[in-house]
Amino acid sequence: MAVPPSAPQPRASFHLRRHTPCPQCSWGMEEKAAASAGCREPPGPPRAAAVAYFGISVDPDDILPGALRLIQELRPHWKPEQVRTKRFTDGITNKLVACYVEEDMQDCVLVRVYGERTELLVDRENEVRNFQLLRAHGCAPRLYCTFQNGLCYEYMQGVALGPEHIREPQLFRLIALEMAKIHTIHANGSLPKPTLWHKMYNYFTLVKNEINPSLSADVPKVEVLEQELAWLKEHLSQLESPVVFCHNDLLCKNIIYDSIKGHVRFIDYEYAGYNYQAFDIGNHFNEFADGVLLCRPG
Repeated sequence: MAVPPSAPQPRASFHLRRHTPCPQCSWGMEEKAAASAGCREPPGPPRAAAVAYFGISVDPDDILPGALRLIQELRPHWKPEQVRTKRFTDGITNKLVACYVEEDMQDCVLVRVYGERTELLVDRENEVRNFQLLRAHGCAPRLYCTFQNGLCYEYMQGVALGPEHIREPQLFRLIALEMAKIHTIHANGSLPKPTLWHKMYNYFTLVKNEINPSLSADVPKVEVLEQELAWLKEHLSQLESPVVFCHNDLLCKNIIYDSIKGHVRFIDYEYAGYNYQAFDIGNHFNEFADGVLLCRPG
């Protein structure tokens, strides 16, 4: 099996087909052409319906005032003094607050404020389209509105899973069922392209100029990284994994378990889109390295 530059010879028992590299497989050529044409990423599904938009900007360092302004628009019958709020702190970049009146939170609006400069990597238009598509197939909550730097949507009842839950046979079977359901969402007759290479090219373009020369002993040179990415694209594209609709970010906290209804649902669709099926599955298990396996008893 061919190996990327500077990588040790692997001991895997399978082998990829060898073939002469072609220009179409060269790293970044298609992605660079798309970028120069003004395309952010392979187009997602069309919007199912117009989504309400409010020209409100919420201060990420002081969310509540802006969140309550949005609640006045979305729930005008709620008395401001009766609105309760709850901050969620599991997110890495986005800020999230729940707004509700009743204790049971049956009618609860989540206000999510985008992290600073995340729009450089995340296509927010595609995120909204993916949100609507998943909702149309019963896989996402209701999307209430968008605003200048975020969106509001329905609170999904249940528990966000942790490392102590995700290894339970009952739950990982439900996760597999939900993933399989999402993978069956069709592209309305079009032939979708995987977003993987575009995302990687976009990310690499953003960070390659930020690599500090003082870290050269620990971080590969830019040229080496580019060669390894070209190698990945050339060889992984041969695996013929189906291109399906994927979540692409299935860490534990993005999986909600509803014990009453007996199902799981996935949340946070920033990276959702058509991709290699094997990538979505592999990404989920890759998240195990971030705590799941480390929490194994004994």
